[in-house]
Amino acid sequence: MGLGKANIRINGADCGIEAILLGVTTSIGGFLFGYDTGQISGMQIFEDFIQRFGQGPPGNKAFDDIILSLVVSLMSIGTLIGALSGAYTADWWGRRKSLTFGVGMFIIGNIIQITAMTSWVHMMMGRFVAGLGVGNLSVGVPMYQSECCPREIRGAVVASYQLLITIGILISNLINYGVREIEDSSASWRIVIGLGIAFSLPLGIGVLFLPESPRWLAGRGRWDQARIAMARLRGLKADPHNPLVEDDFQEMHSTIMQQANVGTGSWWECFAGSDKPRVVYRTLLGCAIHFLQQWTGVNYFFYYGATIFQSAGIDDPILIQLVLGAVNVVTTFPGLYIIERVGRRIPLIVGACWQATWLLIFAAVGIARPPDQYTSSGIVMIVAACMFIASFAMTWGPFAWVVIGETFPLRTRAKQASLATASNWLGNFMISFLTPFADSGIGYGFGFVFFGTNAAAAIIVYFFLYETKSLALEQVDVMYSQRELKPWKSSKWSPEGYLDRNTRDPAYFRERRGSTIDEPIGGEKSSKDYA
Repeated sequence: MGLGKANIRINGADCGIEAILLGVTTSIGGFLFGYDTGQISGMQIFEDFIQRFGQGPPGNKAFDDIILSLVVSLMSIGTLIGALSGAYTADWWGRRKSLTFGVGMFIIGNIIQITAMTSWVHMMMGRFVAGLGVGNLSVGVPMYQSECCPREIRGAVVASYQLLITIGILISNLINYGVREIEDSSASWRIVIGLGIAFSLPLGIGVLFLPESPRWLAGRGRWDQARIAMARLRGLKADPHNPLVEDDFQEMHSTIMQQANVGTGSWWECFAGSDKPRVVYRTLLGCAIHFLQQWTGVNYFFYYGATIFQSAGIDDPILIQLVLGAVNVVTTFPGLYIIERVGRRIPLIVGACWQATWLLIFAAVGIARPPDQYTSSGIVMIVAACMFIASFAMTWGPFAWVVIGETFPLRTRAKQASLATASNWLGNFMISFLTPFADSGIGYGFGFVFFGTNAAAAIIVYFFLYETKSLALEQVDVMYSQRELKPWKSSKWSPEGYLDRNTRDPAYFRERRGSTIDEPIGGEKSSKDYA
């Protein structure tokens, strides 16, 4: 039996083994994101790395704030550009080949870093090129997962992207911890970077053996291939006209046909379209959520945690980073359950409030009782950091990626996802670039800034984000078009033909199956106007 013919029942519906395999394979893109985030935190305090790329007289070198900021943060500029270009590669070549391209750029960037000898510019440019690849993957992976996975597992699969980010951070921290004994040798940091190449290969090669996105195929009029891809993802390749596949196909078809009738979305439309159905609204919402995901403050700890805790008088800062990484991984697992059981809105609101509380404690204790003078303050601050990261891992970490994967309409999805992800990387760049200066200027007072941004995040989610739990991507489009529907009441909304979000009306769908839809895009009109 081929994988396309195997399935298991999840949440009351057949989900194909290939859909699960797709989720596992593509989430390696998140691992690469996390692995690079974690590796630089430890590498920047390795003796050989400092002596090769730092500033000052030989044997007594240290990084200037501006140089360290550039080495760490220029990767984020690369990822921002990669995220924007990912809209083109995903639309031109298809979702799978675009991901392979992203892996190729990541590998080239890592090779450039490994070959750096004494020039910090050489190292910085290697991180920039690797960032192009990671940025491309950060757009492509959630979009591909959202378009392919059955709705019953979509939230958990896309959230697994964040799980792999956390595992990548933890693995890099473990490797940093292991090679610290040889920190006087260049092997310490070359091994860390080189392993990233090996970790990327399963994604770059494996994704080519998975089904292409049925939405991408349908958007190009390849309806037969879209149906087969959809059947494979349900584990029903041998029965592509199965009622379950047929119902999914019909729902996808009606919306795509309607969108095709008005042409292909442009970059301009993302910001100044007719706003029907709320395209501009969703662009700004996606950008805000992803920018604020970075400004929760999580990478304040993961990029510079070792340096921060070292300056706080902690004897083994890399060990503390390892603890934070472990907390990050373990507490992501409950998030995979919460997203399918509770939804998107409430966890994001509660998570932002919880994070704001612990960052307020972190900043207040750090300023009132400096940890380099009071040992107890260091303990409280480590606990506060762990509690903050636990909340982020369960809520804002995975949920933000789910939101961009399922919020946008097909005709502008790649472009809007690119803009939202670029906003994420813009926030990432600002954190990684500004932290050394903030640490020198306001110190732990930077935590008060993050308190404010988390509070703002909770407010934005409450007033603007719609609940998309258990909805097909096309149904999300319908919901956002309901102008009388308020975000805080959206969890009670159900699409036409459903008794509730999880229960189809059998009579409605029997009637819809009466007509077979196989004409290419443009060949017929949609029978339902969802605008």
